[in-house]
Amino acid sequence: MSEVAIEDRAGLDFVLALRRAWATELYPQLRHEFDASGAKGDARAIAKTVHRLPTYPWFAWLERGSQKMLWRAVGDAIEHQAASIPFLDNGPSTVELDPTFDLPDWYTEWDIHVQPGGIWSSEAAALVYELGARLVMLGDNDDYKFHRLFTETAIPARDYRRIVDFGCGFGKSAWPLKQRFAQAEVIGVDLSGPCLELAAARSNERNLALRYRQADATATGLEDKSADLVTSTMFVHEIPQQILPAVFAEASRLLAPGGVLRFLDFHFTGDAFRDLAMIEHGTRNNEPFLPTTMQADLVAMARKAGFADARWVAFDERGAGRLDTLQWPARAEWHFPWAVLEAEMAAPAQAEDSR
Repeated sequence: MSEVAIEDRAGLDFVLALRRAWATELYPQLRHEFDASGAKGDARAIAKTVHRLPTYPWFAWLERGSQKMLWRAVGDAIEHQAASIPFLDNGPSTVELDPTFDLPDWYTEWDIHVQPGGIWSSEAAALVYELGARLVMLGDNDDYKFHRLFTETAIPARDYRRIVDFGCGFGKSAWPLKQRFAQAEVIGVDLSGPCLELAAARSNERNLALRYRQADATATGLEDKSADLVTSTMFVHEIPQQILPAVFAEASRLLAPGGVLRFLDFHFTGDAFRDLAMIEHGTRNNEPFLPTTMQADLVAMARKAGFADARWVAFDERGAGRLDTLQWPARAEWHFPWAVLEAEMAAPAQAEDSR
């Protein structure tokens, strides 16, 4: 955060410290109280027990309260910078905006992540999102190592011609793809025009040649069978469950036979306490589609869309990256249950068998 004025940095540091205390002190304490209760039963019974624990009101309030504080602090920092997107029109990256594009209601009617105005409403909103995204990850993703780790450990080393990244935002998920697979055409797709403009500008700062396109992930407008890899990070849980089959269908349409699908998102752990915390995170963090998306059978959706060998594997963002099974290392602090949905585009006979 070296570009942030010192008076604003103090506020950001306070919020970051508060969020870390929530994750490393309140969450373990709540877990201790739950374990001591000996609670058993179905999800409803577990929730009833958790909601009565002494630490729960503090944990629940601070999860949402600190998120609101985060966006206020970030918004103030961007406003005080009088920041604007640095349009570098002489760089190698391009952006394709559609002035007639209508954003879907499900996207605009929520302030996702509790960010006021969402990430689509203005240039300032894109800049606020860019800075806030570093704090949401508790300061552990300042140099976007999370996305580099995904690219380095979860994506097979192949000679990709075209890579399409769904929900690219301001570009942080697309840059590592271009850096690792320099020969490939990398296309970032997103709904937010301001984020795409910022993505192109930041790519030009890095001297990376990427193509950004404003489009829905269910209808990108790209050619059939023109891609060898379709990716997304932190994207699937933001999509309404009823729309997800169309996302898989579009990925299937885009991929050539043998093409690769890699979606990095959340997965239930089988630990009733931790899974409840994730469901309630969706509610408190204004991620309304997270609970139903996590409960959906995305492997079945992928198979129905023509993908073969679809499966989830765990992802450890602390350093190991992709793991071989759906088992995570033990950790006491709050953290997301990251996992990778892996699949490949089946040959025609395989696709018919999967339906």
